[in-house]
Parts: sequence; C-alpha cells; structure tokens
Amino acid sequence: QVRLVESGGGSVQAGGSLKLSCEVSGYVSSRNCLAWFRQAPGKEREGVAAIDSDGRTMVADSVKGRFTISADTAKSNSTSYLQMNSLKPEDTAMYFCAADICSTVRLYEYDYWGQGTQVTVSS
Repeated sequence: QVRLVESGGGSVQAGGSLKLSCEVSGYVSSRNCLAWFRQAPGKEREGVAAIDSDGRTMVADSVKGRFTISADTAKSNSTSYLQMNSLKPEDTAMYFCAADICSTVRLYEYDYWGQGTQVTVSS
C-alpha cells in the first residue's frame, strides 16, 4: 500500500522560510515523479513543483526563484522536500505531496496523495 506523509508545515511571517518533507512508502518504481501541490480556501488546486527520477525539476511561475524541490531516493523509502523561502501571504494554503510513475517530470495527473500540511504566512 502506497503511503505519503507530509511534515514541516506551520505558521511563519512574510519573508520567512519553511521546509516541507514527504516520505513515500510502499511504492516501488524506478521511474517516478514526486510533486507538491497546494490549495487555498476557495481556490483550485495548484501544482507547485515536481521532480523526476533523473533529477529534472519543474517549478510553477508563481514560486519560481523562491521554492526549490529536491528528493532523496537513496533510502528504501523516497522522500521529497520543498524548501520555501521569501514566503508571501498568498502562499498560505494546504500543501499536498504526490507521487506517480512517470517518464518525465510533470505537474498533472498524480495517482498517490498525502493528507496535506498547512502553511500559513502572515503579513
């Protein structure tokens, strides 16, 4: 059974930083993508960043230059990280990690999801 567990969310003032982690277990694939999405109240879910097995990354324009995605696949369970710097109030949302088999990095159509971790940025 595939399980994704996020951690690292919290409250921070504008300009601050947070690092989210997502541990993926029960998932066996040599070709996969790990991604982060977010959803604010009343808004649609938005793809934030993704990384594939070759280390290629994709980052949404809204967070480019501020957020960085990375992954550690050396362990038996893969872990993805989202380093968020220069946070803005508009970054406030529930952040979800996702995983899926993929041939190249993408920010759509993920089958496996975590429960989410809340990020709140105050002005």
